[in-house]
Amino acid sequence: MTDKDENTLSTDPQEFINYVNRETGKVLEMFSATGGDDILRQFTQSWTELATRSLEDPTVWIRAIADYQQAQFNLWRNLLSGKTSEEPIAEPSPGDRRFKAEEWSKNPVFDYIKQSYLLTSQMLTEMAHNAKLSPAEQQKLEFYTRQYVDALSPTNFALTNPEVLQQALETKGASLVEGLKNLLSDIDKGRISMTDESAFELGTNLATTEGAVVFQNHIFQLIHYKPLTEQTFERPTLIVPPSINKYYILDLQPDNSFVRYALEQGQDVYLISWNNPSSEERDLSWDDYVGDGVIKAIEITKRISGQDRLNAVSWCVGGTLMASALAVLANRKDNSVSSCTFLTTLLDFSDPGDLCVYIDQHQVKHLESKVNNEGILHGRELATSFNMLRSNDLIWSYVVNNYLKGQTPPPFDILYWNSDPTNLPAEFYTYYINRMYLENKLVQPDALTMCGEPIDLRRIKTPCYFLSTMEDHIAPWKGTFKALDLFANVEFVLGASGHVAGVINPAKKNRRNYWIKGEMGKGPEAWLESAERHEGSWWGHWSDWLRRRAGKKVDAPSEYGTQEFPVLEAAPGSYVRKRLD
Repeated sequence: MTDKDENTLSTDPQEFINYVNRETGKVLEMFSATGGDDILRQFTQSWTELATRSLEDPTVWIRAIADYQQAQFNLWRNLLSGKTSEEPIAEPSPGDRRFKAEEWSKNPVFDYIKQSYLLTSQMLTEMAHNAKLSPAEQQKLEFYTRQYVDALSPTNFALTNPEVLQQALETKGASLVEGLKNLLSDIDKGRISMTDESAFELGTNLATTEGAVVFQNHIFQLIHYKPLTEQTFERPTLIVPPSINKYYILDLQPDNSFVRYALEQGQDVYLISWNNPSSEERDLSWDDYVGDGVIKAIEITKRISGQDRLNAVSWCVGGTLMASALAVLANRKDNSVSSCTFLTTLLDFSDPGDLCVYIDQHQVKHLESKVNNEGILHGRELATSFNMLRSNDLIWSYVVNNYLKGQTPPPFDILYWNSDPTNLPAEFYTYYINRMYLENKLVQPDALTMCGEPIDLRRIKTPCYFLSTMEDHIAPWKGTFKALDLFANVEFVLGASGHVAGVINPAKKNRRNYWIKGEMGKGPEAWLESAERHEGSWWGHWSDWLRRRAGKKVDAPSEYGTQEFPVLEAAPGSYVRKRLD
């Protein structure tokens, strides 16, 4: 815009950037509540870079803005006629639920507001998409542009959302008062409430599978679960959850508990429950989590069960830690792990998907300095970063429902877990982000030393089951697929849905689908094209695979622990209950 004509959008790139920056101020206060200050800063930097490049050849920029102005003029003409357009100039993309209320289409004013916003967001998105930047800067520009246009949606503001206005009218303003209360409560928490947190309690209606803590150190508690069958397979199953989340995503409620399912299949199940570190544990390292964490858990599980080998199941960062432990054990000629399951796990970090927008030298150094000063990376900051990858679903929908409509979100166990963050020690975080994401050294033979051993994943001969999911935005399946080149004995399975819902897909509900038996050696696209599609959950396929590696059936353990490792407390234990947010 120019100062002379507030209704005209300038074709000058720098003036357009100034306009964008002014508009940013309108949403800054709300966006800050979601941890979005860095998002806005990165957006401004990326668009400033685009404006600078556009000065070299402004024709594309001028043409895009001219088309935009013509479309906006047509919208004004429709509005002045008092009618909604029979053929909308701009429409929401498929799956966009923000404008589903009838008022957005039937009321000429709100129809104009909706289409004007969609035109603007479309223009910004296309200009970002067509920018001639480096691949890394291009991806960053497109990501932050998407965050910006999502934040500016008229659905996010009371005066431009007809549903909010109607509810405020019907409740005589009570909905806005309740929304303010919800906002103040969430500001106090430092995060957006995504579910009715009062509806859940660990050990009461979450993490209720019966078991006992039979070992603990400064890093983890080891839970042994009560068998649900008279006989179990002789080789126990050790589950290694991600250390950046609490384990009970695997043991939510009886009908969607992966732990309970494994027990029902006759497995003798042990599980690591990671400690939630405070700044006092700032020096806990990757080696500590591998040696005093995973390898120690393997040792204790063997000693309690009386078996010399076990099967392991790992998820996400837990899988990265598990692979590190397997490499250490391989170098020591230790074959304690009979098989290993990796759930949505990155080992080759050359393609981290959307997370790469947070990962460059400048951003990492900035956050690293903050983490080193505070001693930990706060779990709420991790959660905000992940939520930003799907901001309309995981941020703005709750801003509208909680703060503008004054509603309390319904109970949802997965979202309760998502709101129960876990911190990372400074030493652990700086190693993980630098050695894995920035340098990708885990897949480079002998580039790393862990627990005194040079690491080469190719020395691992353990049979592996890799489960990835089609819509995973944290561990993209084509990125996880690269790990198959590292191992000689791999079963690869691709499930539907995303990073969490694709894993927690109970066999009893028989939902979604999965793919198996694709052609290996020609890349992920060729694998998927040749793979067999099966309806339902992958859990049954995994159970059959594991059964062949679990040994013979024996009488189920009649008690927890041993004289050497007595019961310390009942599951779910005290480590998982620690909230430090």
